[in-house]
Amino acid sequence: MRRTVLFLLALGLAGACAGAGAEERSIRLASTTSTEHSGLFGHLLPTFQAKTGIRVDVIAVGTGQAIRLARKGDADVLLVHHRPSEEAFVRAGFGVRRYAVMYNDFIVAGPRLDPARVRGLRDAVEALRRIARAGAVFVSRGDDSGTHKRERGLWRIARIDPTRANGKWYRETGSGMGAALNTASALNAYVLSDRATWIAFRNKGPLRLLVQGDRRLLNQYGVILVNPKRHPHVKARDGQVFIDWLTSATGQRAIARFRVAGQQLFFPNAKR
Repeated sequence: MRRTVLFLLALGLAGACAGAGAEERSIRLASTTSTEHSGLFGHLLPTFQAKTGIRVDVIAVGTGQAIRLARKGDADVLLVHHRPSEEAFVRAGFGVRRYAVMYNDFIVAGPRLDPARVRGLRDAVEALRRIARAGAVFVSRGDDSGTHKRERGLWRIARIDPTRANGKWYRETGSGMGAALNTASALNAYVLSDRATWIAFRNKGPLRLLVQGDRRLLNQYGVILVNPKRHPHVKARDGQVFIDWLTSATGQRAIARFRVAGQQLFFPNAKR
């Protein structure tokens, strides 16, 4: 009897140890709403986890907020789309190294009847000038995201401060891309969107793609490991495994294969 009890205790202890050793590995990824809402991560992350055993928990917010989370050490990896901010993050010692991952572009969508007459333009700045002159409703994310940063940059080039018309023809939502598109659809308004979210967006209503092809609308994404010297709790080893996979030939092929309605949404361009 005593031997049986000891055997069962030993067996239970061994099982507990095995369970502890088999604890699931995971990392936190601070990224943009475009990568999450387009369905890209739903396509990529199960493949990565099956390959490595590492679960990726995504925090999908605007680029500005994602960077703030990473600066505080609330993420292990950062994947966003505003290169000046990414490079500043690394220079300040919060990130180890920036890797290019992929790109797509921004587009301007707007009402089918196009009161500002921007349809077919390949000059995004001229499109914004026409929208402002017409006093046509323009919906801005207003959330310090990469898309919002690009929009503000285009207004600066146009030498227009649209915030003076905030609440009139210029409407800031303080929301993600999907919510901003919903608002633009409801208001029959113009809006700057990343192409991936636009393609995946189902509630287009009266909106049409009107402006594209301007080189100033290129949308590059970068990935950065949060610096473990700044935040020792960062899961640097597993975070780097994710970055290495994402920028490898395998990860890049997986990005290229992702499509919505038959259209490729992201174009890999990692350089190691």
